[in-house]
Amino acid sequence: MIIKSVILSGGSGTRLWPASRENHPKQLLPLTSERSLLQETAVRLDGFAGGEVDRRPLVVTNEEYRFIIAEQLRQIGVRSPQIVLEPFGRNTAPALTLAALAALEEGDPVLLVMPADHVITDLGAFQQAIDQGSSLAGDGMLVTFGIVPDRAETGYGYIRAGMAIGGGRELAEFVEKPDLDTARRYLESGEYFWNSGIFMMKASAWLRAIERFRPDIAEACRSAYEGHKQDADFIRLEQGAFERCPSDSIDYAVMEHLASAPELGKGAVVPMSAGWSDVGAWDALWAISGKDEAGNAGRGEVLFEDCRNTLVHANDRLVAAVGCEDMIVVETPDAVMVAHKDRTQDVKKVVARLKAEGRSLTQSHRKVYRPWGWYDSIDEGERFQVKRIVVNPGAKLSLQMHHHRAEHWIVVKGTAEVTNGERTFLLAENESTYIPLGHTHRLANPGKVPLEIIEVQSGSYLGEDDIVRFEDTYGRSSS
Repeated sequence: MIIKSVILSGGSGTRLWPASRENHPKQLLPLTSERSLLQETAVRLDGFAGGEVDRRPLVVTNEEYRFIIAEQLRQIGVRSPQIVLEPFGRNTAPALTLAALAALEEGDPVLLVMPADHVITDLGAFQQAIDQGSSLAGDGMLVTFGIVPDRAETGYGYIRAGMAIGGGRELAEFVEKPDLDTARRYLESGEYFWNSGIFMMKASAWLRAIERFRPDIAEACRSAYEGHKQDADFIRLEQGAFERCPSDSIDYAVMEHLASAPELGKGAVVPMSAGWSDVGAWDALWAISGKDEAGNAGRGEVLFEDCRNTLVHANDRLVAAVGCEDMIVVETPDAVMVAHKDRTQDVKKVVARLKAEGRSLTQSHRKVYRPWGWYDSIDEGERFQVKRIVVNPGAKLSLQMHHHRAEHWIVVKGTAEVTNGERTFLLAENESTYIPLGHTHRLANPGKVPLEIIEVQSGSYLGEDDIVRFEDTYGRSSS
């Protein structure tokens, strides 16, 4: 029996703004270690002794995140991942259906389905639960993992478990987020578990179930997958077929209905107590972080002076907190958020206001990742913008032209191969060139170390949509 990780990576995590942005959401951030949440999810089965593990995770995501996901997987040694690109967000049931269709092309593995943005602090306990779940899944059951509650929590959905079955318990029902009194009754009963959103089943078992309960989703996903195209590690779906796919979750589409279809195999719950958190807001991150004797948790360059039970998340600068209690402070190069620990759910209201005002702070960071590397917009003013650009070894930008701006390039580190009009030439450190407005140009790194340049743009319009692409290694359309 082979176990294959399926990582669902489509959410935006607005309650973790300003660290999480639409184009760079929380699963791509290193919130709990030097690795991102996605990377931590991808290595969660490392050292698993309960069975054979397919080391190529199957990631379901969208076009916007595709290159940074591929790069983050490469950084942790994952070779040739399967990355399914959804042209439209359709929730978790279609995402898992697509993953099952892709997995069946190489056999019928047991799928371990995990959101990319959760935290597990006790890997030993997690892998023990997975070992129990894999036995049930191997017998044809559809398995979910219920988090053993340690408090009366109103922010999670719950699962009610029935009689013992194998290494788990029968799945009785899913229930919505309760009020406090109901949550207390759930806790006292011992029958209820938090809904983790983690599942396990054979690929074929999921497809039989989705075809029974949601044939419309199954049909749309099959049509979209049958028309897919393979582009390196990326699986691109037939867009028109997937656009017709209804949106639904794994729970609503299938898991809640299993009791009515015993011929499909029973649903099972495996209790798990492994330091799980969905890191839904900043107070949740404080709760799972290491703390000093006063309950303070810091990341980055942080100084606490007479503070208690406070989280400071510094990305770019020294942050000094003085006399703070039960506070959250998050610093990024272009925004700072300060909130009381009891009000972190309201961060989404700030995001909604910024969106209503048309502010780009909800979409992208100052530092933006591209398939060839990244750039950081370090300064801007009327008719000018300054960027720090880093190009990975062997990578190159598109052959392009701008209608409204000229550019000056100064090489800070490495060697640049520059196409400027009809000429192609090399620039070494401390050398520069000028790209006139309207000139076709390209920047490439022919070396073995990252290329770093400073780009000074000047002109009447400096937006990223002033790019006409003539040729692009990464298949991006002209904009």
